[in-house]
Amino acid sequence: MSSRLQNALVYAVLIVAAALTLYPVLYTVSASFMTNAESASYPPKLLPGGLHWENYIQVFKQIPVGQFLANSFLVSGAIMLGQLVTASLAAYAFAYMRFPGKSFLFALFLSTMMIPWEVTIIPNYLTVKSWGWLDSYQGLIVPFLATAFGTFLLRQFFLQLPRELFEAAKIDGCGHLRSFVRLVLPLAKPALATLGVYSFLSHWNMYLWPLLVTNGQSMRTVQIGISMLQFEELTYWNVVLAGVVTVLLPSLVLLLLGLKQLVRGMTAGAIKG
Repeated sequence: MSSRLQNALVYAVLIVAAALTLYPVLYTVSASFMTNAESASYPPKLLPGGLHWENYIQVFKQIPVGQFLANSFLVSGAIMLGQLVTASLAAYAFAYMRFPGKSFLFALFLSTMMIPWEVTIIPNYLTVKSWGWLDSYQGLIVPFLATAFGTFLLRQFFLQLPRELFEAAKIDGCGHLRSFVRLVLPLAKPALATLGVYSFLSHWNMYLWPLLVTNGQSMRTVQIGISMLQFEELTYWNVVLAGVVTVLLPSLVLLLLGLKQLVRGMTAGAIKG
């Protein structure tokens, strides 16, 4: 009985924690179907009186959501592919290649993870501005093509791969490039998928950098574009939240599709032996 009671208490705590975590998302979805009066009422209503789909129509009428979504997909997708290429190559070098100062360089590489992003914003902005990359895709993409976290994640996964495969490949005459393409990449799909999902979601939700380097509406991403639904005179929160749901849908779908790989990859290297 004590064991059952403990399990019941654990599940009760987990249910409460899950409800508190999901409440903002569920309320956002609910409020996106409310009328303006319902969304502005106090105390706030939890459920709408009906499904008012016209809120979503208003979002597409007031701002070019399609263009913002396309920009975000392009920027996030390009950064994701760039990080997969650079991180996998660097991780292979740190895992399997021998060169002077490798340990020091890897420690120096990882130390960049301790530098807050806010510290590098001004130097990056001045560099992008001096190159004439403001209001451009390269200004949004290039500063994020390398990632120390991704390199560390893939290196830890690569170190778990059987050494015998690489010894046999070396005997057969395979060089580093062929071993990387034929052996490492196919075996590292879980870690690559993890890094891909993490990178895409992180840069899909990026706000401050696009706000700094873009001025024209044509280059805005969704996180910046949604703020255009708020006005100084009057804000219709039901329409704003409908826009938020529209922005959330692609990232939620990707997260659901890649959640298993994300958890599997994040725990890779935690247990040895």
